[in-house]
Amino acid sequence: MQIKIGIVGTASVVARVLQVMKTFPSLAPVVRIVGQEQDAADAAASLEGEVEALLLSGPVPQRFVKEKKPVAVPIHHVPLTGAGLYRALFEAQRDGRLGPDAVLSVDSLTKSMVMRTLRELGLEALTVAVYDGPPYASPDKLVGYHRKIAEGQDNAFVFTGVERVAEELARLNLPHARLAPSDEDIIVTLERALLSTESRKGKESQIVVGMVTVDEFGKLVLRSASEHDIQKLKLDIHRMVLDYVESLDGYLTPVGGDEYLFFTTRGIFERETGGYKTIPLAKDANTSYGITLSIGIGFGATASEAGANARSALRKSVAAGGNACFIVREDRTLIGPLEMADPVSSILAPIDPALLRRAEEAGMTSAYLSKLLAYMSRHGKYDYQVHELASMLNITVRSAHRLLLQWADAGLVGIAGMEKMPKGRPRQVYRFFFLADHYL
Repeated sequence: MQIKIGIVGTASVVARVLQVMKTFPSLAPVVRIVGQEQDAADAAASLEGEVEALLLSGPVPQRFVKEKKPVAVPIHHVPLTGAGLYRALFEAQRDGRLGPDAVLSVDSLTKSMVMRTLRELGLEALTVAVYDGPPYASPDKLVGYHRKIAEGQDNAFVFTGVERVAEELARLNLPHARLAPSDEDIIVTLERALLSTESRKGKESQIVVGMVTVDEFGKLVLRSASEHDIQKLKLDIHRMVLDYVESLDGYLTPVGGDEYLFFTTRGIFERETGGYKTIPLAKDANTSYGITLSIGIGFGATASEAGANARSALRKSVAAGGNACFIVREDRTLIGPLEMADPVSSILAPIDPALLRRAEEAGMTSAYLSKLLAYMSRHGKYDYQVHELASMLNITVRSAHRLLLQWADAGLVGIAGMEKMPKGRPRQVYRFFFLADHYL
């Protein structure tokens, strides 16, 4: 099952966290949005028995939680770093709001962070004032500090990491920009939160079985000039896969001329794939030898269960057209496709087994579903015209019409709109609602 993590904070930061969390298929967010940071304590306490870790939108909410209503689960907060100032400075300068003689007033960051950022951007000549009072100063105190710096300064510009301070500065018509955490800061915090959960700790040493096959290996053999070239290619591929499995501290054994089986542990596999996001082996194979791979990964409480799940995942990767990797977990949820030789536009969250059964009962074969998921991951597309779907599934337009009617009767597909054509009648656009609702 997915690991539940509580997300508590103001709407703007929570929205950013949820956007980044889409790349963490193991995490399931439970959200509590608060209007004021001091309300975070009550919101966090209400989640204590429901989640395995808490992620707060900043250090101030974390302080309120620890002081007023301590909770028994690990608490993490999204930090503000120099990366947030980089972005705010860039946007202010791009919009022409930051002159060469500007006077900057900054809170929520240390002076060393601010000066290092300005130095790296070549802006160290600017006059800067950094608030160095109590780290949990009230919004009113911060507003007073910024007003004092801006007095008599036509070129003053404020950078604040506190939402209420930004709102008050806007009311006072003081030029300002909001410091927000970068995506990298959020990713690091989510990784720490994930590692702190009991579910994650318990699965660190769980067995993982992987199956790798070279796509269309028979055609590669036919194109080879001699038996010597074929044997050399096999050795090169074997060496490449062996190096990758070595990075997983795993064990590799070849199953056939174009298939390999490896074993590793879940903790190592998760770290090497960046939390089930990308398979470096696939890009290496494509860059070095111009080949693509189909990979199936299986998790399980036993080696037998993990092996069966790996075989199931491999079938889905092959059915998707190759150059794909799917993961089937111990609860039969499906993750994938991961990023392979081609980049993907989004990492898809795990698909519930009940949703998979619903699709299968409506006549959507595993091959069709795998192709849909692979295409959606690479192009972020949920809406199709009939001819687009036919091309993507490699079937006739007539067959696509028949399948769409069948899936529409089961509630999987619906009409999203009409597309006007230069000539002829408008074409219907179909949306796969059962996937769009799940992911979007």
